[in-house]
This record gives sequence, C-alpha cells and structure tokens, in this order.
Amino acid sequence: MFYAAETQITLVIDRDGEVRDVSIEKDEYDDLGLEFESFLMDKKQSCSNKCVFCFIDQLPPGMRETLYFKDDDARLSFLQGNYVTLTNMTQEDVDRIIEMRLGINVSVHTTNPELRVKMMHNRFAGQKLDFLWQMARAGIQLNCQIVLCPGLNDGKELERTLTDLGSMLPHLTSMAIVPLGMTKYREGLYPLQPTTKESASDALDIIERFQQEFLEKHGTRAAFPSDEFFIMAERPIPDADYYEGYPQYENGVGMLRSLADEFHEALEVAEAEQLPRKVTIPTGRSPYAFLSELTREAEAKFEGLTVQIIPIRNDFFGETITVTGLITGQDLIAQLKDIDIGDELLLSSAMVRRDSDVFLDDYTVPQIEAALHTKVRIVPSDGWEFLDAILGIRY
Repeated sequence: MFYAAETQITLVIDRDGEVRDVSIEKDEYDDLGLEFESFLMDKKQSCSNKCVFCFIDQLPPGMRETLYFKDDDARLSFLQGNYVTLTNMTQEDVDRIIEMRLGINVSVHTTNPELRVKMMHNRFAGQKLDFLWQMARAGIQLNCQIVLCPGLNDGKELERTLTDLGSMLPHLTSMAIVPLGMTKYREGLYPLQPTTKESASDALDIIERFQQEFLEKHGTRAAFPSDEFFIMAERPIPDADYYEGYPQYENGVGMLRSLADEFHEALEVAEAEQLPRKVTIPTGRSPYAFLSELTREAEAKFEGLTVQIIPIRNDFFGETITVTGLITGQDLIAQLKDIDIGDELLLSSAMVRRDSDVFLDDYTVPQIEAALHTKVRIVPSDGWEFLDAILGIRY
C-alpha cells in the first residue's frame, strides 16, 4: 500500500524464474489490483510475552481456538487499532514504521525497564522501550496503554510512567489507563491484587494531577482513565470536554459519557409510536447504575414505556468480571429464564463477535431467542440507536 501509492512505479515480476520489469503510470493512491491470500500477505505475528495480567491466560479450556491466539502485530495496530508491546519487533520493523509514518498503539504498562520485564515475563521487554522513544522522536503518532495492576505498576510507578510518557508530548497522542481483568481461572498464575474502590480512587488522583500538568504545558490532558475507574471509585463520569474527542474510546475511555450525551440528544426529539412497550436490557454489573439512570429518563418522558435493566452476574468468567462485553450466552439464559422479558430483549453489540451473532461461549442469538422465547435485538454502542431500540423504532 505504501509503495504503490506513487504515480510512477516499477513492478519486478518473477514468474518461474523469469524476471521482468513492468512500469506503471497511474493516479496517486490508485489501487494496483494486486490481491493476496491474506491482507497481511503472511501470518499474524503472535505475542512472545506471558504478562502477569494477560486475559487470554485466564480463559477456561474448551473455547474456540481463535480466542487463545495472542496477536502482537504492528501492522494490525496500524490497520485495526490493536495494541502491541514492541517485544517481538526488530530495528528493521521500527525503521519501516518511521519511513512509512505509520501511527501505532503501544501497550507500555510501565517505563521502568526492570518492572516491565517482570510484568511481561520477557527479558527483552525493558530494552525494547527504546523503540518507543525512537518513534516518538521521529514524530510517529502514538497511543499508549497502561493496564494498572495494584501493588505492581500503580502509585510511584504510575507517576514515573506518566512522567516519562509525558516527556514525549506532543508526539504521543494519548494514554489510556485501564484496570486489569481477573477471571476465576488463575490457578498457577501470578498472585495479582484486584482493583478496589480505594486503589481506583488513588489511581484517579494521580492521573488527574498529571492531567492538570499536561493541560498547562501542552494544552491536552493526554492521560485518560477508563470508565471503570470512575465506577469503582464511585465518582461521576466526567463531561464530554474532559475526553477531548475520545482518542481512547475503543479502550473503554469515555464510552458511557458519549452514550449518555447521544441518548439525551435523541431523547429531546424522539417520538414513540409503539407504546405501551416493555423491553429488558441485560448488562454487566459495572455500568448497571449508569444505564438505569439513563433509561429512567426515557420512562419519565414516555408513559407506557417500561425498561427493565438486569445486572448479569458473570458465572462463566467469575464475579470479578463486571463489564458487559464479557457476558456469555449461557449466563444470559440462566439468569433471564424466569424473568418476564416483555416485547424484546436488547443486547449490546459488545457481547457478540463483530459482524456475527456469536457470543464468547459460542452460543448464538437464535439459541438465546429459542431458550428465552423472545425476540432479540443487537444494539450498537450509540445513544441514538439505543433509544430507537428501546422505543421499538426500526429503519
């Protein structure tokens, strides 16, 4: 894609040992029509780490094979927004990223080299941080991620990491700080401490102090905690201005604020024609209170509308998992089978595989409909579409 963007290019074709050159003139960025078996032209690069917080290492046995694959591919970072650790990259890889001006997302976790080696169980993890500095100095657009593990990279270590990453501004676009996820399948793994209300509050205090410093020096907060920290610390979700255009939205940073603002905009102009109507919305325990407050506003505006929010206990992965995106089909069936669902069951699109109707445990939407004797509607993370689904509006 990079080399084919020019207006004049030469292809060197080797066919059965016969080599010839083909000169091509075209408009800039025109597609050459070359097709490869894989859009990466070879296999995905896999992860060479064994991070103490790795969620894949905490999966139960017997799930579909693709869920156990750990990708760590800079090309997928550029193309799809995946996060990479840099540990399986070479200097040649970094030079190519710099030459092509590819923006990538990096899982940093800590800038303390020794601690990074410990957290990733990779003896090269510390020295590969130099690649991050190289790319920053070259002006490569970087988004970074820190999975915060209480007792390891929080407190003074978090302060060190934010200080070091802050020195890369403005080349570093943003940083997301997210809490670790702990399932019940941790036998033989590193003894991690779960995130508590106190540790979430401490993390928010540190992040907000650095945000103010970055804002004064660089005009951006740069570092953003995920929504879960505010929920665990029992603090209100900030306003939209706080998120500066949501650069870390896919990391769960500002999702609830964006959803609420869109929902309120839609509520101002919405009209309901399907009343009376009752819908049921299962959700993770983490966003339960926030969503309940939103839907009560819809009920207050539309007489005859009933919205039932059900917090789902995650028996599949363990009760410490409280996000909606990790709810499985079998947990939905077990916990909703005795509930009057009403006219429709509304499920977040985060529960199913992208562009499919398959849950993490390989249950499907038709199976849910059959087991619960109800209609299911998959709803994207968009406030307008969320309200449309609640009101039964279809386009």
